Amino acid sequence: MKQRNVMIVDDEPHVIRILRLMLEREGYLVTTANDGHEALRLMEARVPDVMVTDIQMAGMDGRALCHEARARYPQHRFPILVMTSMTALSERAWARELADTEFLEKPLSPRQLVARLARHFATLSNSEATNVA
Repeated sequence: MKQRNVMIVDDEPHVIRILRLMLEREGYLVTTANDGHEALRLMEARVPDVMVTDIQMAGMDGRALCHEARARYPQHRFPILVMTSMTALSERAWARELADTEFLEKPLSPRQLVARLARHFATLSNSEATNVA
């Protein structure tokens, strides 16, 4: 089975460290970036299977990153999970126009993230098996 690549984009080193440790323990290959610009540079070498990003970051924020990633890689249908503590609907409306983008509430539980990724990859594996059969 292919090792799944999860990109974490956040400007808080402790958030990256905690999520990276948990995801690597679950067998994921983890790529990390401190802002949107770095994430896009890393995607030039390898587009992730899933991207988990914060919204509020210095440099290129998560909203701009999501739009740019979708524009640059329209052929890649990877989910984007946006970590946010912003609860206002007006702060979330922009994501509706982006396919496969959803919000995760902060503070983010690493266990909830692992469970969310497991559901995604199980669904993906089931549909790949159906397409092969």
